[in-house]
Amino acid sequence: MTTSAPEVIIAPAAALAAEFARRVADRAHDAVRERGVFTLAIPGGSVARALLPTLADTALPWASTAFFWVDERAVPIEDAESNAGMARTLLAGSRASARARWHPIDIGPDVERSARAYSDRLVGLLGTPPVIDLILLGVGEDGHVASLFPAHVPLGGWVAAVHDAPKPPPRRVTLTLDTLAAGRLICIAALGEEKSKIAAELLETRAPELPVSRVVADAQDAWVFLDESAASQLSSARYPRLR
Repeated sequence: MTTSAPEVIIAPAAALAAEFARRVADRAHDAVRERGVFTLAIPGGSVARALLPTLADTALPWASTAFFWVDERAVPIEDAESNAGMARTLLAGSRASARARWHPIDIGPDVERSARAYSDRLVGLLGTPPVIDLILLGVGEDGHVASLFPAHVPLGGWVAAVHDAPKPPPRRVTLTLDTLAAGRLICIAALGEEKSKIAAELLETRAPELPVSRVVADAQDAWVFLDESAASQLSSARYPRLR
């Protein structure tokens, strides 16, 4: 559990993506020197679209990098709703990223079985608990992260099936709070004015009932990346801006 507040990084969108890529590269090279591999769990959605293309052009130790996913929807990988499909598209222009190891969530009609299979894969590759070096999470306007929604947070295990997500599609597979808490670093990213209220609740109200607040409170280390619009309801004097 973190003993201090998360580090908050606020910048215009392009600068934010560049700063994210720089920091990820630093973490990746450190991880490879220390443990021989860098593990990164990624989301879909607006955060993937904003940050992954810049990451694709970054000098990561790609051959020693392993990608995992924080959640997946019960759709084929060719579907526009597929998080793994989105990441493949966003990173497709990078020849270097093709050298990485990819561990998408293979999701089928039986989401319980899919969750068990991904849990087994995480434990087999990363141990117990499965420790991921950096976990990137977007945050919804309702405070959800991955597929952990308010009043819909599955408890126990490393990976859980979700049958009734309040946001479509309802059937999903997600990393659990326990797996997120085991990560070495959590990075929350919120982009756009529609995320300004939840950013303020996370950083200034710290509403404990929100999944995003629980994740940050339990994190070993945490960053919160905000563009200028998402940061618009914060007390400006408390948080310096990058330019």
